[in-house]
Amino acid sequence: MLNIGLTGGIGSGKTLIAKLFSTLGVPIYYSDREAKLLYYNPEIKSQVIALLGSQAYHNQKINKKYISEKIFNDKQLLQEINAIFHPQVRSHYKHWVNQQDSPIVIQESAILFETQQHDNFDLTILVTAPQDIRIQRVQLRDNTTKEKILDRMSNQLSDEQKSKLSDYIIVNDGKSQVIPQVINIYHKLQSLHSSKE
Repeated sequence: MLNIGLTGGIGSGKTLIAKLFSTLGVPIYYSDREAKLLYYNPEIKSQVIALLGSQAYHNQKINKKYISEKIFNDKQLLQEINAIFHPQVRSHYKHWVNQQDSPIVIQESAILFETQQHDNFDLTILVTAPQDIRIQRVQLRDNTTKEKILDRMSNQLSDEQKSKLSDYIIVNDGKSQVIPQVINIYHKLQSLHSSKE
């Protein structure tokens, strides 16, 4: 089984790319989705409240806006939140992998390189897009300001830094066709898996 990490900065379109791989039959583990579910784990909930205060939850639901504003303006808090969630997500991912019977599995994670997780994968795929396009996408998606998006981007490595660490790069700039890029990488991964058997 080939264990692949898929990443990209905020607004790069990595979730779209993950869905394209999924249509080819590749099981996808969405780290952000799983992390959000962990917020309701009683042990983690108490750690989050201890770190960020009771406002982190509102009517028993996570207060995403409050949490985002707190952690993306404070690198120390961001690191501490990551230290709570990443070991749990990693453990859950390993359990998930053991349940798959596909020759290729993908974990989609926004901060694969920032948390030094890339060494846990056989190969990594980076999704890139120009910063102005990424900002436009996030503004449309999250109805937020350019300044807040730039704050979040400042907590992620640049595409240039991530490119040096990546095995494959998919350009999602609104001009380049992404489906042929995904299919090309998928065939390469299939060949690699076959050659390992």
